[in-house]
Amino acid sequence: MKFGIIRERKNPPDRRVVFSPQKLQEFQQKFPEATIVIESSDIRVFSDDEYSQVGFEVTNDLSDCDVLLGVKEVPVDHLIPNKTYFFFSHTIKKQPYNRKLLQVILEKNINLIDHETIIKENGARLIGFGRYAGLVGAYNGFRAIGLKEGLFELPKVETLADLNAMKKELDKITVPNLKIALSGSGKVAFGAKEILDHLGIKQVSDALYLTSKFTEPVYCLIDVMEYNRRIDGKVGDKFAFYDNPTGYESNFMPYAKETDFFIAGHFYGDGAPFLFTREDAKKNEFNIKYVADISCDVNGPVASTIRPSTIADPIYGYDPINENEVDFKNDNAITVMAVDNLPCELPKDASEGFGDMFLEHVIPAFYNNDKDGILARAQMTNNGKLTERYAYLQNYVDSKE
Repeated sequence: MKFGIIRERKNPPDRRVVFSPQKLQEFQQKFPEATIVIESSDIRVFSDDEYSQVGFEVTNDLSDCDVLLGVKEVPVDHLIPNKTYFFFSHTIKKQPYNRKLLQVILEKNINLIDHETIIKENGARLIGFGRYAGLVGAYNGFRAIGLKEGLFELPKVETLADLNAMKKELDKITVPNLKIALSGSGKVAFGAKEILDHLGIKQVSDALYLTSKFTEPVYCLIDVMEYNRRIDGKVGDKFAFYDNPTGYESNFMPYAKETDFFIAGHFYGDGAPFLFTREDAKKNEFNIKYVADISCDVNGPVASTIRPSTIADPIYGYDPINENEVDFKNDNAITVMAVDNLPCELPKDASEGFGDMFLEHVIPAFYNNDKDGILARAQMTNNGKLTERYAYLQNYVDSKE
């Protein structure tokens, strides 16, 4: 089997890659029967020479590869027919802007495996950049606070060499006396938690957070059953909520009253209650002044996220009274960081971490007859048709949704 590492062609450029040169060496050692080639790229965080120096062929022609590995969507005119592709297609939620991509994948008889669809039997994701989104998102949130309050000036992550350099910059700052709420229980939230812990900020329980004042910065990690409750007053169940969030309402306002800085690291499912609405943000008791929305669901559960921001211009202000965007330095503005491609700012570490997961969970499936069903569950298209698991996308493909 021949694997090709494809050049990222989406704009703005993405410097990440599925495998670093060192991780590819490990891949080759574990599976010597595999042939691996690299498509030449002048934007990738690892240079062509770094791959050549450890023995891999760098080429501009991947037409004889069986499996093509990328990160972001492949432009439709660069899709090679009759291949197996891995990349984030951003189609599984019927995103309108990528309908054409999925249509062409089917027309070209491509077997598509989206990195998001690589899951355990219980539905938990095996592959992703979540930790790095959390790391960079939390850092960017503190950077925004420093700029808003004139307390410190952290450099942009994209100007730093790697995660260690980012943490060294954090070592130079003093965090003011803030109460910080962090939502979520997955890789994103725990990436953000890594930053809070690195800064030496103490974690406190919900009960203490909601009832006490502190003379030092503290944070509280909140999960879905803390910020949602059943409407009928019965005890909520996390897994029942994931299956069907109707019958629940937000219980986030007690946290909003006590929180200065909110880091949104949760997953938001269809039909779930908003954490806080625009009306909530108008209330006198609403205390949140800074939001790092790593999840970045626009016009969704975090009312201050009215658009994604960019790596180039990551911070904006939200005026809760007038419900519009303002300068983030305005006195009455909620300071918002809502960059939707955060791992791109840490391409080296993110690529290395991604390769670790991919080699552990995915590559063995090609050589053990997919004994754990990893590829079977993940495959979205086959023989020009949607697979049974993804048949729900047919109306989307047919432009009926």
